[in-house]
Amino acid sequence: MTHPSTWDIGDKKKLLVFRRSFHEHTLRMRVVLSQLPLSVCVCISAILVWLYFPATLENPLFLIFLLSQALLLALCIIVPWHRLPFASFLTIPILDMVSIGFAREGAVESITGLSVLVVLPVIWLCASGLYPKLAIVMSFLGPLGIVWVPLFVRGTLSEQDFTKPLLFPILMLGIGVSVSVLTLSMVRQQRALEEKDEALKEALSVSTKQERLLNTVMEALPLGVVAVDGDGHDILMNRRQRQTHALATPPVNDDPNESQLLIFDTDRTTPLPADRRPVRRAVLGERFTDQLVWLGSGKEQRAFTASARPMVDDAGKFAGSVVVFSDVTDLVNALAAKDDFVANVSHEFRTPLTSILGYVELILDEPDALDARARKQLDIVRRNAERLLTLVSDLLAVRSGQIVIQPHSVDVVELVRGSVTSAEPRAAKAGIRLSMDLPDALEAHVDSSRIAQVLDNLVSNAIKYSPDGGDVEVAAWEEQDFVFCRVTDTGMGMNEQEQAEAFTKFFRAGRVRKSAIPGVGLGLPISKAIVEAHGGTITLESVPGQGTTFTVKMPS
Repeated sequence: MTHPSTWDIGDKKKLLVFRRSFHEHTLRMRVVLSQLPLSVCVCISAILVWLYFPATLENPLFLIFLLSQALLLALCIIVPWHRLPFASFLTIPILDMVSIGFAREGAVESITGLSVLVVLPVIWLCASGLYPKLAIVMSFLGPLGIVWVPLFVRGTLSEQDFTKPLLFPILMLGIGVSVSVLTLSMVRQQRALEEKDEALKEALSVSTKQERLLNTVMEALPLGVVAVDGDGHDILMNRRQRQTHALATPPVNDDPNESQLLIFDTDRTTPLPADRRPVRRAVLGERFTDQLVWLGSGKEQRAFTASARPMVDDAGKFAGSVVVFSDVTDLVNALAAKDDFVANVSHEFRTPLTSILGYVELILDEPDALDARARKQLDIVRRNAERLLTLVSDLLAVRSGQIVIQPHSVDVVELVRGSVTSAEPRAAKAGIRLSMDLPDALEAHVDSSRIAQVLDNLVSNAIKYSPDGGDVEVAAWEEQDFVFCRVTDTGMGMNEQEQAEAFTKFFRAGRVRKSAIPGVGLGLPISKAIVEAHGGTITLESVPGQGTTFTVKMPS
């Protein structure tokens, strides 16, 4: 008894022959399958003849038919058609037509209509797609030979005998033409599908290579990258971002949502509201750059800057966003250490400076103790000590972000003129032409000493950074309840990167450092802090080699 599992395996192998597409078989198997329908019909016909018309089996023509069909099926199975010229297998359906001619004559008194079997080789010829014109001709001549050749053999050559069976070959011709047309159409469709399949395979190969390259680049990046779709689901996350996510995961929650992650504000202790968290902002379609957040808790807490760029589909609709996290803990700690150093040094400077100023004031309060020359020298000492003390106070104020101002009604025009007048000796020495574009008066509610400090610094910088001479223009005007002051020079200018860092503490451009122009990089940060303390803004426009323009805007 056959084991069920063995039967199942053999049965499945047999069924695979019929489940595979015709073109997926070997050439020999395709030839066998093409001949098989006719062979089955011949077997059925032979059985019917044996059962009901045994005398027909003694007819030599019918026996030739049966033997020739057996021989043709054997040839289909045995012959290595793939080693012969490709179209050689078409001899089989042509020989089938000859064989069917013998069947028609040998069984005419028993089974009628055996000649209809010729439709199978006709279909084979026309469905092969090879030599379509010849196949159509043979689909007519083959059946015509089957019905006409016996007439020549018998000597019956009347017009009635020739025309009576003509409908049969004409019918076969129609079938052949129909099959040929359908086959050619299917061949064209198959070729189109094959071309599309090749194109898809090529596109898939390119896509696979690009995906592999993208994954390699993503894993090699020192940045954390996460991509989310329009619904906020993660669709891409690299190794670095998985580490960042693990850092922000609470110890008691293995699968937190965005609102449960340990994300804190810049003070490192205040949990960031859900709508201000980077990924949530990205899901809402926001575009932002370098948002500073702290992730994690305790000693493992790290500082990150997050930037997001939205993605859109072909219709221009929001389709997701890409968020990039960069670990800036070392940079933040270095900046904090630098600020602490500046604060400590400034505190240390303030005490001796205050003492120096106190004793200088005591000496100057005694009119008879000093001659004119000594008094003049002490005035210089006091003025520079006061300037240094103001600088120390500004350093501390900039670090804490608190600039104390005492606004009052001031004529800004007078402040501008004072700054320009003070700078005229330096401008003349440097060969720079100073000019002003001012109204008669310009009232504003500001701290005069602080705004004068800003103007002095901007005008001083304009002269300082125009080492080859040129023009410096200072203008002021009022527009829509705002007071504007503009300082324009024709000096060395700055590139885009230098402009982006111009208001950073201790920053100095590369050309400035190389030219040995004195300075410590604190004037612009202090000026910006003063202007912002007034509720205003300070901006700059610059072109390398053509000059720079600073514009101060303050509420009047």
